Amino acid sequence: MAARNTVPALKVFGVFIGEILHSKQLSISKTATLVNVTPSYVSQVIAGTTRCNEEFAERLDKALDAKGAVLKKWDELLRDAAYPRYFVDFAKAEAAATELRVWEADRIYGLFQTEAYARVLLGNDEDAVRARLARQKILDRKDAPLVCVILDEIVLYRQVGSREVMRAQIEHLIELSHRDRIHIQIAPVAHYPDVTSSFHIATQPNRKEVLYENKAIEGVTSTEAKALTRMNQAFLTLQARALNVEDSRAFLRKVLEEKWT
Repeated sequence: MAARNTVPALKVFGVFIGEILHSKQLSISKTATLVNVTPSYVSQVIAGTTRCNEEFAERLDKALDAKGAVLKKWDELLRDAAYPRYFVDFAKAEAAATELRVWEADRIYGLFQTEAYARVLLGNDEDAVRARLARQKILDRKDAPLVCVILDEIVLYRQVGSREVMRAQIEHLIELSHRDRIHIQIAPVAHYPDVTSSFHIATQPNRKEVLYENKAIEGVTSTEAKALTRMNQAFLTLQARALNVEDSRAFLRKVLEEKWT
């Protein structure tokens, strides 16, 4: 089995917890009893080999009488630790966005993925799945952003997981397409000038924009005016060539019935 990559933030958090236990002369076993988990789990947290969730950090803070220090350290180090390093900055911009414009050429947009679809893509990595589902909560906010997503037609035919997973995923897209602040368009398979990769543009409350481009090896987050101009123009091209919202919804139903039912 391949070794799991170590996330530096997990190591730092683990050392911090270990120091608190040492200062309070608490054993791993005693700490596990206080927070109602197994000793092995506490050991993994201290060793930096697992990412504990916020609820556990709250319980640990209370059990250790840390007066908020554990929770503060978790927020500082681990809230974004499940995201790839290159995506952390964009994840924050996405969460604060008033508008999101997205072109996806390879897979269903992350905020629109069902848990089952996401699990296949993420290799059942619990931390990564949890982080992706947490990102989706912005769609349910009272001040949810306006989300305009264009999907390459081929994404709907590319099987991820079982046929049941795909069927549920397409059904979910159809349901989302009825929301007032979500616009889904399907772009026919074609060559689109100046469109070379998937990208996301997050417009902030102050109208500034943050760009995320999905490169071959890893993504790139940028606020450079030249890059944003290029991608905004690319999005306009895609929007002009894609099916309109109503026709896209009909196309989703067609794919569901003909391919995944």
